[in-house]
Amino acid sequence: MATVPFASIGPKARAAAKQSFTSEANGVRMGLITGAVLCAYTGIAAAVGFLGNIEAGALDVVLLATGAVLAIRRLKADRGNALDYLPGFGTGIITALVASIMLGAFFWLLGGISKQVVDEVEARNLFGADLGILIGGLGIILMGTMTGVVTSLIAMQYYKGGEINDGADRDM
Repeated sequence: MATVPFASIGPKARAAAKQSFTSEANGVRMGLITGAVLCAYTGIAAAVGFLGNIEAGALDVVLLATGAVLAIRRLKADRGNALDYLPGFGTGIITALVASIMLGAFFWLLGGISKQVVDEVEARNLFGADLGILIGGLGIILMGTMTGVVTSLIAMQYYKGGEINDGADRDM
């Protein structure tokens, strides 16, 4: 006789399972997905020689911001459209941090495989000394995380905007 798992689960157990979906777990999961997309895009851009263009970096930022917003949106939908500010803000930041670390590590790996790819995107400081691949990867992580902070702040203003007025109307 086959039974359906969790079919006879009670309301308390369902509530506990619902709470296991935390903003941190959502951020890590969506960060891994966003990071995989960023790494795939960067690999393709490096293979076709597009990585040296400024548009390549701009598209990285757009993909990262999209991942953070989708993570916040997923968390809000899971919570029944009742999302507190800090969990939403945190999930966007964690998403961007995880994705940026993955992209920075991929850049280090890419630089170890092909020096030509690094030469295409290598920045120079004010004194003309070449920045190494380590500093480039750390710059990717810093820029991506800060982009996630700003994007999450803006996204949470959007997602929380209508809820404040709705609550004020009910009090009257």
